[in-house]
Amino acid sequence: MQKLSLNQSLSQKLSPQQIQFIKLLQVPTAELDTRIEEELELNPALEEGKEESETAEETEEFEENFEENADELNVDDYLADDDYSGYKMQGDGNYGDEDDREMPVAMQSSLNDQLKAQLGFIGLDDRQEKIGKQLLGSIEADGYIRRDLDAIVNDLAFSQNIETDVEELEDLLAQIQKFDPPGIGARNLKECLLIQLDRKREDNEEDAEIYQVLNVAFNIVDLCFEEFTKKHYEKIVKKLNLEDEGLFKQAISAITRLNPKPGGVSGGLVKTQYLIPDFILSNNNGKMDLSLNSRNAPELKVSRSYSDMFSAYNKSDKKDKKLKETVSFVKQKLDAAKWFIDAIKQRQNTLLRTMESIIKYQYDFFLEGDEAKLRPMILKDIANEIQMDISTVSRVANSKSVQTDFGIFPLKYFFSEGISTMSGEDVSSREVKTRLQDLINDENKSKPLSDDKLERALKSQGYNIARRTVAKYREQLNIPVARLRKEL
Repeated sequence: MQKLSLNQSLSQKLSPQQIQFIKLLQVPTAELDTRIEEELELNPALEEGKEESETAEETEEFEENFEENADELNVDDYLADDDYSGYKMQGDGNYGDEDDREMPVAMQSSLNDQLKAQLGFIGLDDRQEKIGKQLLGSIEADGYIRRDLDAIVNDLAFSQNIETDVEELEDLLAQIQKFDPPGIGARNLKECLLIQLDRKREDNEEDAEIYQVLNVAFNIVDLCFEEFTKKHYEKIVKKLNLEDEGLFKQAISAITRLNPKPGGVSGGLVKTQYLIPDFILSNNNGKMDLSLNSRNAPELKVSRSYSDMFSAYNKSDKKDKKLKETVSFVKQKLDAAKWFIDAIKQRQNTLLRTMESIIKYQYDFFLEGDEAKLRPMILKDIANEIQMDISTVSRVANSKSVQTDFGIFPLKYFFSEGISTMSGEDVSSREVKTRLQDLINDENKSKPLSDDKLERALKSQGYNIARRTVAKYREQLNIPVARLRKEL
C-alpha cells in the first residue's frame, strides 16, 4: 500500500559566488591568466582595466541612444541556451579535475606522431599499415604496450573488420620495437631492457670490449632478471659463472644506465614547466615583507556600456517583451561580471591571510632558511588561525608557492607533523626526514642500513621514533629498502 508523506530536511547548496571562489582559489598563478581570458571571452560585461568615472552628459547621451536602438539589439547573438538558469562558471561540468590539468606547452610532434612517421618507412601495405597504427595506438605514455595481443586482434576485427592473428601482430610488433626511442613497444620492463641492450650490441659489434660488457648485461637481464631486480648479485655471478668482477660491475652499470620509460624521452620532447611563485617574500631586517605576484591581482572592471544599458532601461517607458528579454540578459551578465571580480578579490584576500599565518608560524625558518627551524604545522593550525575551513587552506597549500631569499618553496613544504625528541620538544617530521636522508646518503653502500639500524641511529641523535615510522618516512622519500640500496 502506497502512502504520501511530507518530510522536512535541511541541506546546503553552494551559491554561484562560492563556486567561483572555490575554483579560482585552487587555480595556480600560471593558469590564472588563461582562466581570466576564458571569462572575458564568455562575458562581454567584463573588461580589463581600472574603473573609470563618467560624466552626467555621457550617461544621458547613452540613455538616449539606448532607447532609440533598443529594438535593434539581438539577444540571440549572445544568449546561450542555459543562460537564464543562473550564472555558471566556464567549464562547470568538467572542472572537478583542475589539479590534474597540465599547462599548455609549445606545439611539437608527439610520440605517436613520430612513431607513425617511422611506420611509413618500413614498406607496409594498406592492411598492414592499419594493423601497425592499431599497435601504435596501444602504446601508452611511458612507451609500453600492456594490452594483450589477443585483445588487439579482437579490436581490429570489431572496429576495422580486419582479420589477423597474434603471430602476425608479433611479427609487426618486432619491427616497431626497432623504432626510436630504443625500447619502445615493449610489453614489460625485461623486454624493454633487452631491446635496448640488443640495439647497443648491434651498434658496438666492432668494439670487442664494449660488446663483451653488453653481452654479459644482456645475459643478466635475460637469464637472471628476478635476481637482478632483487640485487642478489652473488646468485647472478654463480648462475652465469662470472669470474671477472670488473666485467660484472661494468655490465650492471650498463643495465642501470638504460631507460626504463622510453616513452618519456620521445625525440627529446620534454615539457618544461616553470614554477611561478604566487607570493614574493623578502626579509627586511627581520621584518617579513609579503606581496602577491602581480599576476594574482589583475585589474578587472564591469563594462560601463552594459551598466548604462541597464540603468537606461529603468528610465525607459518602452518595456515590451523583446526589450525585457534583452535587459534580462544584460542584468545576468552584469551580475556574472561582479561575481567574478568579487571572487578574484576574495581569492587575493584568502591567499594573503593564509600566507601571513604561515609566516607567523615559520618565522624562524624564513629568517635563516634553515630546515631545522621548521616547526610542526598542520592544516588545522592555519585554518584555526585565519578562521577558515581546513579544505580552504588545503586548496591554497596544494597549488601555491612562495619566493623567498632562499629559493622558491611550495606551501605544502611548510606543513609537517610533529615528532617528540628525547628532551620532550616537538620537531618537524621534515627535520627527521632530513636526518634520515643524511644517514642513508652516508651509509656504506656495500652494507646499507636496515630500518632497525636507522631507528637506533635516529634515537642516538635524540629523535624518539619507531621503526614503522622510519619505514614510512623512507617510503615517502622514495628510498628503497636496504637490500635494494646495496651496491657492488
